[in-house]
Amino acid sequence: MKDIAIKIKDLRDQINNHNYRYYVMDNPIISDSEYDEIMRELEALEKSDKSLITPDSPTQRVGATPLKEFGTITHREPMLSLANAMTEEEIIAFYVRLEKSLGTKNDIELIGEPKLDGLGVELVYENNILVSGSTRGDGITGENITQNLKTIKSIPLKLRTDLRTTPSLLEVRGEVFINKSDFNKLNDTRIKNDLPVFANPRNAAAGSLRQLDSKITSERPLSIYCYEAGAVLDISFKTHLDFLSALKDWGFPVNSEIKLIKTPNKMVDYHNNLESIRNKLPYDIDGSVFKINKIQQRNTLGIRSRSPRWAIAGKFKAQQVTTRVINIIASIGRTGAVTPVAQLEPVNVGGVNVTNATLHNQDEVDRKDIRIGDMVILQRAGDVIPEVVKVIIEQRPKKTVPYLLPVECPSCNLILNRLKDEVVTRCKNTSCPDQIKGRIIHFISKSALDIDGFGEKLVDQLVDKKVIKTVDDIFKLTFNKLETLDRMAEKSANNILKAINDAKKTSFARFIYALGIRNVGYHLSKVLEKAFKGNIESFRKSSIEDLESIDEVGPIVAGTIIDFWDESSNVQIVESCLSLGVDIAPISMPISEKLKDRIFVFTGALTKFNRSEAKDLVALNGGKTSNSISKKVDFLVAGPGAGSKLKKSKELSINILTEQEFLDIIK
Repeated sequence: MKDIAIKIKDLRDQINNHNYRYYVMDNPIISDSEYDEIMRELEALEKSDKSLITPDSPTQRVGATPLKEFGTITHREPMLSLANAMTEEEIIAFYVRLEKSLGTKNDIELIGEPKLDGLGVELVYENNILVSGSTRGDGITGENITQNLKTIKSIPLKLRTDLRTTPSLLEVRGEVFINKSDFNKLNDTRIKNDLPVFANPRNAAAGSLRQLDSKITSERPLSIYCYEAGAVLDISFKTHLDFLSALKDWGFPVNSEIKLIKTPNKMVDYHNNLESIRNKLPYDIDGSVFKINKIQQRNTLGIRSRSPRWAIAGKFKAQQVTTRVINIIASIGRTGAVTPVAQLEPVNVGGVNVTNATLHNQDEVDRKDIRIGDMVILQRAGDVIPEVVKVIIEQRPKKTVPYLLPVECPSCNLILNRLKDEVVTRCKNTSCPDQIKGRIIHFISKSALDIDGFGEKLVDQLVDKKVIKTVDDIFKLTFNKLETLDRMAEKSANNILKAINDAKKTSFARFIYALGIRNVGYHLSKVLEKAFKGNIESFRKSSIEDLESIDEVGPIVAGTIIDFWDESSNVQIVESCLSLGVDIAPISMPISEKLKDRIFVFTGALTKFNRSEAKDLVALNGGKTSNSISKKVDFLVAGPGAGSKLKKSKELSINILTEQEFLDIIK
């Protein structure tokens, strides 16, 4: 048995080394068939003695039982989005802002990298082993797609330790994508098998990562480039280049187009060069990214509510096509804003099939003179949002007329209103069906109350039949009301009622975001949750001075919050939700100091509480928790099946407790 274990270790080391040479160094030394032969030998040996199989074995990338649904993972540090620079002038202006903020003109280094058009993910390693992986999600919480990420061979299941020291905890951010040539082969195969083809590589990558069966994901040609850090324990870096070098040593693929840049003109040159070669690259990119290299300077600059001040995305000029405007309709949003929307002859723009494009407002329609029947030039602004650039006047049909937004709201027939100092036309009727639908769809959305199975078609029926008029009416729904709806079976109705009841237990941040206060997104809701300690009443009674004293809340946001609470109907809706059972969980405040300055780690299959409950118990008693073992940890609470963390704790002489011993300390 000892000989088998030694042989298995040797084969695993060989496979991991070949993966490193192929995906990181781009320098393979064996053929695919030789690689497959080594893998088959390892599989055979592990099959002969299953006790020798470990989670980090290369054979364990595929084979997990299909999931019923994805769980969620909260990022230790938010995965922020980036501010955009749409022109060369805006790229240079970013550099000028850095000089002003840092007070230096000669000490700024930037890292330039391609902005990959894929799906952002986070990989978490504890004691060198991949323990979880998730999507970016809303930046705070993402979907747990660990099993699917494990199928990507370029992602190491275990960090290489031969070239440098590894941290006890490492969070790595990267972009999962499909190379253009692999994408074409994938679609060719799907055509041969009479399956629908994917629209573009990004959609194919995103869809592949969201398969509940990891075996399906393993059949997709997914790749990854890693480019940023989340939380890292025990090791620090002076520069981002140092971190990228460490990533390669640990076994992660890093993009070869990443460069060090020291002047604003070089930033522009780098951006323009990427744009000139974008179609020659083997993968899709939609811009460039510039980041401060020195970590201390990043810390000095800090972050805004949604993006870091030390980075920016330079967007490429949009790829353009021509198509015809079939119709223009007025769309009513949840705030009453009326937006003209062009309905287009379907056209593919940068790999995406586009049928609609926003025309923003009446002034924009007038300025571009867009009419029904016009042939127009269309682009995806920043390769994302469809935008009508201009009308091809020479191809305009005869007898077209200028488009004007309707005088009456197409949803409620009341007169539309436009103030002299605003460009937006609004429907002032808060009972307007389209506004009601918009508010309810926002209220039940994933980052808000997240009511499972409550889709837009159901909202349409409930509002059209006047079953619900305000968001609190959701909590008044009964089985009798639901069973009258089209295609609503008994099981479906009961499932929806259960989902509504489950959603009543929520957080301050989710509930405030769900209310749809103008200018208050999810991140700001979290800021307000912390400032008001999860107390809705304190938030409702806050003054404009109270609000403006909160970091990240400016006068505009403070003003819209005050306006929201000044509207009596909003107060009534909130009070109604609370009276109907909406339960906002208070922010856990310490009830004792028993565990003050003590750090706990939990491992194994806990039986008396789950990990979330365990962490809450520690926090309520003034302590802290960690996900990894280090010299700083005071106690390890070990449940059945504890493994590597238990072993390392013994090596470091950390106090080891059973679950009951932990509970006894608290009592």
